[in-house]
Amino acid sequence: MANPLDHVSQVSLSRLRRILRLGVKSLWLHGLRSFLTVLGIVFGVCSVIAMLAIGEGASFEAQQQIRNLGSENILLHSVKPPEDRKVSDSGSQSFVLQYGLTRLDLRRIEETIPGVLLTLPARVIKDYVWNISRREDCNIVGTLPRYPLVRNHGIAQGRFFTEQEMASRATVCVLSAELVDSLFPLDSPLGRQVRIGNNYYQIVGVMESRGSVAALEGPQEGNRSALHRIFIPLETARERFGEVYMRERSGSMESERVELHEITVKARTTEQVRDVAEAVRTVLEHGHKKKDYQMMVPLELLRRAERTKQIFSVVLGSIAAISLLVGGIGIMNIMLASVTERTREIGIRRALGARRRDIVIQFLAETVLLSGAGGILGVAAGLTVPWLVTHFSGMRTIVMLWAPIMAFSISALVGILFGIYPALRAARMDPVEALRHE
Repeated sequence: MANPLDHVSQVSLSRLRRILRLGVKSLWLHGLRSFLTVLGIVFGVCSVIAMLAIGEGASFEAQQQIRNLGSENILLHSVKPPEDRKVSDSGSQSFVLQYGLTRLDLRRIEETIPGVLLTLPARVIKDYVWNISRREDCNIVGTLPRYPLVRNHGIAQGRFFTEQEMASRATVCVLSAELVDSLFPLDSPLGRQVRIGNNYYQIVGVMESRGSVAALEGPQEGNRSALHRIFIPLETARERFGEVYMRERSGSMESERVELHEITVKARTTEQVRDVAEAVRTVLEHGHKKKDYQMMVPLELLRRAERTKQIFSVVLGSIAAISLLVGGIGIMNIMLASVTERTREIGIRRALGARRRDIVIQFLAETVLLSGAGGILGVAAGLTVPWLVTHFSGMRTIVMLWAPIMAFSISALVGILFGIYPALRAARMDPVEALRHE
């Protein structure tokens, strides 16, 4: 004996399939109108995915730049205070500026702060670097052999200078990738020599490209020479350039005395960065009456960038969701017009035995079909647009897995929400009045 429940379910499925066929047929009969209605959803879904992908890519690039500085690092830079200029006793136009970080600051940080793992002092001198007739203005960085480890800056070719070369004050150097492009555009620089002033330095390595990260590495690097850097041993820099840098300007001689231009402090763990940064700030405040230094904590910048990314994603998602809302209003408008046009059809169906819920299901099915088709096309377009942006502009875009799923789900939900009122309005029609409608 057949189960009555199975018979009821078969009847319900058959009725549902018939209602869906009627919905598809009705939409197909008005193909152009249906297509134009779907476009609103297509553009809405596409804009949600594309804008989130572009925002995610831009945020990733910004955060990656900060990570390249080292999440455990604290970067200290000497800053010239304008009021520190001094005129000599003879009244001449020569004067000496003395400011910035000192070797005493370095010793205090190393000896008094327990969370410090490594420190990296550096001196930065601006000068011309020559390769025969080619010349570039760049930053000459005197530093220690552990620079690549502390600053997360890898070697692309060759090697970095060694402790032995540091102790012997060897005239060796490592070039930035950008400086190599300018001085050695056609051949490898390894084993060659460059000239700084009257001294020649043998090239032993080439650093990896830092790109726009260099703009974050210090207040003194806001120009082209931020990318053009040459690294030499710190002891060599002290011997060749001294601690007093002199230059002539408009007939007057200007001298600067800066022991250290940069100090990088590496904390033992990421969790200790904030405490170490506070301790470093306290040490420097006691040793400097004037604010002739600047401190940057990449971890704080990273967390700030992450918060900015969240706000950015919400704003972009909200703007894109408005276009979905407009698409939903368009669907509702078309379905209300369709209810008015099909009043007589509704009356005939009711007279032939269709129930109110059948009418509701039919109109809801049509709206869901419209929004679903728009959602699928929108997802396809939304995955294509970021690829085109990356291909033609070189801008990084990242499509998160949840973005197309969320956009399609919202489009289906929009179809249901904006289809309920037209469906209820159609179902509440009086069959007799509907049959009289012309």
